Amino acid sequence: MTVFESIQDTSNQAIDKSEEYLKKSHEYYKLKVFQQLTSSISLVLKALLIGGLVLIAFVFIALASALAIGNLLGSFSLGFLIVGLIFMLISVLIYIYRQQINNKVIQSISKTFFD
Repeated sequence: MTVFESIQDTSNQAIDKSEEYLKKSHEYYKLKVFQQLTSSISLVLKALLIGGLVLIAFVFIALASALAIGNLLGSFSLGFLIVGLIFMLISVLIYIYRQQINNKVIQSISKTFFD
């Protein structure tokens, strides 16, 4: 075997290995995209389902609270006003702390996305 044949064999092996590496990398990234896509869809679906049920629960709790407060004060409209003001106060607090909430959400999602 001459030096040129040895170099040709080595270069052929390098080409074969690089093609195999590219195929395996392509397969890996396809699986990674599939994993990220399914976990993202699952996260959104769970958030919608749980969020919807929690929203319905909050509506019933708010109505019951407003009726109870209105019954205690002798004016249902005053009870609904107080519950509305409580929700406005909670909204203002969430608005004030929105950056901290954004940071927590980004940290939580980045752990799922980049792992």
